Amino acid sequence: MSTTGSVNETASGSAEAAPSAPNTTAAADSSIAETPSSVSAQPPSTTSPAATSAVSSAASAAAPSSSPPSTTAAAPSSSSVTPTFLFSSESVTESHPDKLCDTISDAVLDACLSLDPSSRVSCETVAKTGVILLLGEITTSASVNYEQVIRDSVRDAGYDDPAKGLDYKTCNVIVALEEQSPDIAQCVDGTKAEEMGAGDTSVVFGYACSETPEYMPLSHVLATRLSARLAAVRKDGTVDWIRPDGKVLLTLEYENGKQGPVPKRVYSVIISAQHSEEVSNEKIASDLLEHVVGPVIPAHLRDEGTIYHFNPSGRFVIGGPHSDAGLTGRKPMVDTYGGWGSYGGGALSGKDATKVDRSGAYAARWIAKSLVANGYCHRCCVQISYAIGVPHPIAVNVDTYGTCTQKNGKEERDLANFVEANFDLRPGCLMRDLDLKRPVMRKTAAYGHFGREEDEFKWEKVKDLSKV
Repeated sequence: MSTTGSVNETASGSAEAAPSAPNTTAAADSSIAETPSSVSAQPPSTTSPAATSAVSSAASAAAPSSSPPSTTAAAPSSSSVTPTFLFSSESVTESHPDKLCDTISDAVLDACLSLDPSSRVSCETVAKTGVILLLGEITTSASVNYEQVIRDSVRDAGYDDPAKGLDYKTCNVIVALEEQSPDIAQCVDGTKAEEMGAGDTSVVFGYACSETPEYMPLSHVLATRLSARLAAVRKDGTVDWIRPDGKVLLTLEYENGKQGPVPKRVYSVIISAQHSEEVSNEKIASDLLEHVVGPVIPAHLRDEGTIYHFNPSGRFVIGGPHSDAGLTGRKPMVDTYGGWGSYGGGALSGKDATKVDRSGAYAARWIAKSLVANGYCHRCCVQISYAIGVPHPIAVNVDTYGTCTQKNGKEERDLANFVEANFDLRPGCLMRDLDLKRPVMRKTAAYGHFGREEDEFKWEKVKDLSKV
């Protein structure tokens, strides 16, 4: 094991089962098991050159040689050993500049939907030092104080001091909104739900696998939980030097099984946490290992070879929008499947459900999860394409990566038609079946739109296809 910062590794048993995102304080979770089909893992990380001087003697003794670490899994020692590969997923805290913008955009959407469920919203947010810009198209009968919604969101993200890069009390707020184009409105307004056309031309994807109880890839699940935990220890005061901005990258070692990739161990963990001026790199590394990594990643998934990078740049005092401009829709892998499967052409946040970038993506996940959970395959990616103004999808495709079980006589080539026969994919019907006019979208803006079992996430409720 190698570390950045002063760490005396005590990975023996301090790691507890990972809590389900975004709840990061639970000590145990049934989704962490030692069986490959449901194991939850955490990736390792390597020593940061910028903070090598801060590494304790104990950690230094365990550190790898000066040669750079291998970026591929070790070759098997004999032909009987299954080859492995590495896969990385990233996540960010709710206060990362891009996630702050997603949150503001979805908070604005919810404010409109709470007063007018038929609101048409497509808005983006830009954040930079001392300024928030909201722009886009909104048609609603609701009277919304957009500036107040924005300031409340900035406050909730923890930006209450100019030293943190933004202050909700004093930041400049600019609102530049227009009504939705009547050319778009005429194809989605004033019709029955069944006749409503798609609000845009779009391609969307949904993914699911049997890797975890959430039917999500483990690398994404653990990265998400780590970033949620990083925010939790800031908000509850467990770690008093942490500031709002933060990012995680987790790498898992996998082997290829008959039913798809099987997680074996955490290869590396990288955590970048914005911090106060006075804290040392030793303190940062020690606290992150104890309070963030330990409660999330089970001990059996970590070993002496796991690599840790804690604040590998050596310093992260300037963060938030002061360090990097934020923009809605710029973290698609964080929002979806951590790089597994595929991702469509549009952002999710800041859009009402007539925009199939959002409702179609939710439907594709609903389908993929239902197919895997009902035993039709062990892993799949669902693609749906829409044309603006046209109710029915143009095409549906299901790729099971060779894991189709042929349940009920359904081969992979049959699954697309099977999907269309059992899911009404017209936008208006998706809004009805998934209850997408509710003001619950802000909750999706951080820690992923998928793999969460809260009541608001109706697209995560498996549809019974066992008797079809």
